[in-house]
Amino acid sequence: MQQSSKIMVLFGNRDFEAMMRLPVKPVFSEEICSFLNTLSGEIMRSREARRFPDVITFGFFCRKANITQLKEQYYEEGRIGRGLSLHIAPSNVPINFAYTMVAGLLAGNPCIVRASSKRFEQISLLCDLMEKVACDSIAAEYISVVQYGREKEINDYLSAMSDVRAIWGGDNTINEIRKSTLPTRAVEVCFADRYSLCVLEAKDVLKMTDRERIAQDFYNDTYLYDQNACSSPRLMYWLGNEEDIAKAKKVFWNSIHDFIAKKYTIEPVIAVDKLTMSYRAAMDIEGVKLEEDCDNLFSRISIPDLDMNLSDYVCPGGSYLEYSSETLDELCKAVNKKFQTLSYLGGDPAEYQKFVIDNGLPGIDRIVPMGKTADFSLTWDGYNLISIMSRKVESY
Repeated sequence: MQQSSKIMVLFGNRDFEAMMRLPVKPVFSEEICSFLNTLSGEIMRSREARRFPDVITFGFFCRKANITQLKEQYYEEGRIGRGLSLHIAPSNVPINFAYTMVAGLLAGNPCIVRASSKRFEQISLLCDLMEKVACDSIAAEYISVVQYGREKEINDYLSAMSDVRAIWGGDNTINEIRKSTLPTRAVEVCFADRYSLCVLEAKDVLKMTDRERIAQDFYNDTYLYDQNACSSPRLMYWLGNEEDIAKAKKVFWNSIHDFIAKKYTIEPVIAVDKLTMSYRAAMDIEGVKLEEDCDNLFSRISIPDLDMNLSDYVCPGGSYLEYSSETLDELCKAVNKKFQTLSYLGGDPAEYQKFVIDNGLPGIDRIVPMGKTADFSLTWDGYNLISIMSRKVESY
């Protein structure tokens, strides 16, 4: 049996070997940009799409104004696609497959995209919407959205044809897929297990009046994906004096609780996992304090020091380590290559950037305001996706 017969195609081209022979496009080609804008309009008109904030956010990302802005930032004369690109999306973030597909298309490549095999309504909805607009575009030829299991032989088959491979997933997923070899000139970019932190300036938190908006922003960063996204903060780093921090914590967490209590239902298994993690931290870390929470919508673990492996004490579903200091200096102890995003509430992002650079921190690739951690960018984990997924045709 051919490997292609074991692959379920949700949308687009079913002839993978024909896709390998398609001509590449210039980066930000008119055909691709036009398709994305048309798709954006279809998403925004869809009543069904309005049920899913992540689908609407994707539609907004694809609109002409945003793609034009991205072109101004990333376009380079003489740069074209590398060839067939294979994208392995993560299993726990439903809409990620669409963003990595857009990056591959804008870089000029045909795209085979393995979407999550979990039953996410967003995936089937978006494929249906692409089907509606594909007839008048190159989408049906240059895109194939697929699902298949963990069969190595399928990864072997698709990888052997690919000039670009992008793997979004945990370390174990990356290591397994890397057992499938690529052609010698192919390039690969991997997005491994990572975690993030949020810096909160206590004085600024106390001055803020629109607390529901703050709660909404924090909800979008964390509970929207059950804190499974790498960009979701796990460490809350409070800046200020002891008195201000105590007041700011009370204001902040009360606002968060009131908001998520209306929107979030905790699964029993997650509640148990958070409780187990809290007790383990209490046993392992001297001086730890477990902050009280009556209904376990969030779990707060106050730690006295950052000189430890924080990844041992992270758990999804609203679990947070908290640390307080008058300066950012203690972050130097904690930040390693696993840290991805620094989000902030208050303070100066330019100062946060300067701190990361001046101290040569091995991690933190993104510095964004609270509420923007999940916003996709063509620079991700420090990689310029257009540059990596395309090639430059030099002329002298």
